[in-house]
Amino acid sequence: MQWNIDQLRQFVATAEYGSISAASRQLGKAQSAVSTAVSLLEADLGVTLFDRSGHRATLSDAGQLLLREARELLRQAHELDQRARSLAEGSEPRLALAFDEALPYAAINALLGEISERFPELELTLLNGTATEVAEYVEQGRADIAFHFERGPLHDGFDQRHLGTLPQGVFVASGHALLQSDSVGRRDLARHRQLLMCAEDLEAQAYSPRIWRSDSFYTIAGMVAARLGWAVLPVHIAAYDDYPRPLRQVACPSLALPPLPMRMFWPLGRPLGATAQWIGARFAELMRELP
Repeated sequence: MQWNIDQLRQFVATAEYGSISAASRQLGKAQSAVSTAVSLLEADLGVTLFDRSGHRATLSDAGQLLLREARELLRQAHELDQRARSLAEGSEPRLALAFDEALPYAAINALLGEISERFPELELTLLNGTATEVAEYVEQGRADIAFHFERGPLHDGFDQRHLGTLPQGVFVASGHALLQSDSVGRRDLARHRQLLMCAEDLEAQAYSPRIWRSDSFYTIAGMVAARLGWAVLPVHIAAYDDYPRPLRQVACPSLALPPLPMRMFWPLGRPLGATAQWIGARFAELMRELP
């Protein structure tokens, strides 16, 4: 088997442009060079690729079948070349990303779309979980990078980068008694059950003597929609429209809730490659662009 990729390229061009002369113009080669390349390919393959009895180079039956194979080989050769260039430029061949399930889907989906366009050869693995779980994925080596809401300090085995903040608020289901006033205070909140975020040994601030706990914002939001209590939630989670009842924000100025900080983190001592650095920077931008 003596044929090569360049011969395949000239064969495909001749088939697509209908003649050797047209293919030579598109490829910027001498007509005789293209004709010789196609003839050598036919000799190496042991088949006639074109019927040359007319004015145009018409594919033979064998040529029609082998054209599909040639195009696929050229596609694979292009992917190999692109991946090699990406590796030579310092990009990672594969990455495993872990996302806190509470982060905005809109930003994550937009990020994945841009990764697909910018790094088409990247082998990508996605993991999801609670803030605690995604940290464990990195610690276990299952994920190279993780993104989550900050809930306390990371241990010494991680390096990190702050990505920005997202707003949070007090939410109840439509029809809840707390919506009867334009503004409520801490005493009003204390009269109703609070649904509290709790992960590992870290727990959100309790304002009511009656508490239910969960490690998932989505579980808490579902309980709020079921009128089981009120909760402090990220605004984007409360805004989703697939709850059995709409969630409504309660004005409570005395809480003065700060925005929720987010971070990206990875194993300490492992430098980020070009792809990982771009992903972190772009995800931070997409978070800032959220309405």
